[in-house]
Amino acid sequence: MESPKRLQNVFVVAERPAELHSFYESALGLQLKFRDKDRWIQYGVGNTSVALACREEAAPAVSGMVMVFEVDSFDGAHERIAASGGEVLGTRDMGAHGAVLSLRDPEGNIVQLFKRQGTPTP
Repeated sequence: MESPKRLQNVFVVAERPAELHSFYESALGLQLKFRDKDRWIQYGVGNTSVALACREEAAPAVSGMVMVFEVDSFDGAHERIAASGGEVLGTRDMGAHGAVLSLRDPEGNIVQLFKRQGTPTP
């Protein structure tokens, strides 16, 4: 697998996304890019995105922030992650949105790899 193409987004696992949305919009002036009710609220920031996610949408993360790196393929990712002391938590197909591979780094932080629809998922 090649190095990630870019930081696709960072999301915050939020207990009350609608209330947090008011804060980020008012206090920081973030511009709304996409909203799926109170499940996923996404802002455009430069050439990346910052989002608020409810716990169900953020799974397997339960709190904190998650970095999402865009990749062309998941090929070899399982093996490299395990060999480097991490743990693959699973892959989620999101249909037209693409797919994410969730992993835990050696210190327990959740990280995701995102690939656009149309590229193979192992």
